[in-house]
Amino acid sequence: MADAAISGQGRRVLFRQGTVLKAVVLAILIALIILPLLRTLLFTLQPDTIKAWSDVLTGRLSSNLFYKPLANTLIIGVVVAAGCVLLGGFLAWLVVMTDVPFRKTIGVMATLPFMIPSFAAALAWGSLFRNDRIGGQMGWLQGMGLQIPDWLAWGMLPTLIVLVLHYFSLAFTIIAAALATVNSDLVEAAQIAGAKGRRILLGIILPVTMPALVAAGSLCFAGAVSNFATPALLGLPVRMQTLSTRLFGMIEVGQVGRGYVIGIMLLLVSALFLWAGNRIVSGRRSYATITGKGGRAKRFALRAARWPLFGLAMTFLLSSTVVPVIVLIASSLAPSSSRLFSDWTLHYWIGRSDAGFAHGIPGIIHNADIVRALTITLALGLTVAATGMFIGLLASYTTARHRSGWMSAAITQISFLPLLVPGIAFGAAYIAYLGAPIGPFPALYGTFALLVIAATAYLLPFSVQTGRAVIQQVGGELEESARMTGAGFARRMAAITVPLAIRGLAAGGILIFVKIIRDLSLVVLLFTPTMPLLSVLAYRYASEGFGQFANAITVVILVLSIGATLLANRLQSKSQPWLKN
Repeated sequence: MADAAISGQGRRVLFRQGTVLKAVVLAILIALIILPLLRTLLFTLQPDTIKAWSDVLTGRLSSNLFYKPLANTLIIGVVVAAGCVLLGGFLAWLVVMTDVPFRKTIGVMATLPFMIPSFAAALAWGSLFRNDRIGGQMGWLQGMGLQIPDWLAWGMLPTLIVLVLHYFSLAFTIIAAALATVNSDLVEAAQIAGAKGRRILLGIILPVTMPALVAAGSLCFAGAVSNFATPALLGLPVRMQTLSTRLFGMIEVGQVGRGYVIGIMLLLVSALFLWAGNRIVSGRRSYATITGKGGRAKRFALRAARWPLFGLAMTFLLSSTVVPVIVLIASSLAPSSSRLFSDWTLHYWIGRSDAGFAHGIPGIIHNADIVRALTITLALGLTVAATGMFIGLLASYTTARHRSGWMSAAITQISFLPLLVPGIAFGAAYIAYLGAPIGPFPALYGTFALLVIAATAYLLPFSVQTGRAVIQQVGGELEESARMTGAGFARRMAAITVPLAIRGLAAGGILIFVKIIRDLSLVVLLFTPTMPLLSVLAYRYASEGFGQFANAITVVILVLSIGATLLANRLQSKSQPWLKN
């Protein structure tokens, strides 16, 4: 009886602890995610700003404010999603299901483009293809005597190409993982029945990987419509507006109400397409490809097409990884983009101020603004990695160890809500939320604290996902034993969970660090001269015609991003089954 009473008392204590913990985590998530979005909506409904809705949706300027940018945004989203699924799916099929030469090399290179910021690829495109339509420096190809048409230098086509070459690696990762689970029994049965490779691909492989195709397309669509840097660098010079660039422009000129309305509409567009993708997948349930029988993915013999397909794949991969990096490095050393590979100088890196060169702007090592931006960017990345992993681990622990109840479900749903919110819209929401005083709390606009809070909230889906993987590594019986000895929650986390999963936590923190130091969409509206960041400075220099400085800063971001990513991969030791023999 005594043991039963003790056991019952322990369960009641655990229940109370779980309820309190869930309430605390839920309150944190509401403060970080729900309130900023709600504050933005309420701001547009105030008597002096509610007119912004009619201005944007039905007013005399609505075509330029909303409908033309919306059309451009949808074109970009749909075309990029389709292109990424086709290109990423093609490469995934080659790596997973064929005997193409150097499969491992293709697989590794196909994951690299997403490490490179999209504005880096846009800057590289400009260095190669820019023409003299809008003045300033021309690109290398026109400097070589070639006439570059406007449609190739600026506007929709280069924006689509750059975004497809940036986001296809996301589609590749998702589709390759799905193809790796296709049981060879399905393919062999079709071959025995006399089906040819084309019939097997269209009749078996595509249908059973449909969830991955839809997921990849949805995520690439969401990334493309929320992307700010590429359409801003390649589209704004010829007045091609998207919802993200229009949102930025409205807030930049002080039309905050209209900007927030556009941000809300951008959020709805992104969420609508993600919801539609989920509905398409949920409408059919027969996608099972993993059964009780073991099996390996069946590889198709390409025969004479092996080397041509390898060459085609490497053309795409080199264009999206090696070429942009080479162009950026060369442009940071060249006196102008038209002389990309001649008369190199180190001025843009180590030069001191010279009134007769580069308008007197010193190289990045001696440029106080850039050095300060580097310091703040590194501090922001490290701080957000720590705060994000702490909150992500807390939320994951709560939902894993205390699953029952509506609060656990709410925590799970809210923690992944930022995936639906484009970065620039999330930044605008935080200006509405913390840009003005709230009761006794001062306005945080222009402070390091605002950057940390906004970035932590925006990257919560990634930190929660990492925290979930960490919690799964630690058996619940270990914590239960510690609890029986009287160890509290904080003691169990510090003595058991964190030490046992420190490598996974470190890897997750590094990936969050990488995401924030290369991000532009979220921070471009939160940037102030007193709180500069490398990504925003690179964009500012590029938009003002100082491409060499922009490219040099971008090379620094690339070095930090790729180095940290490789370190994270080493810590995580990720398993990629499609790269195995």
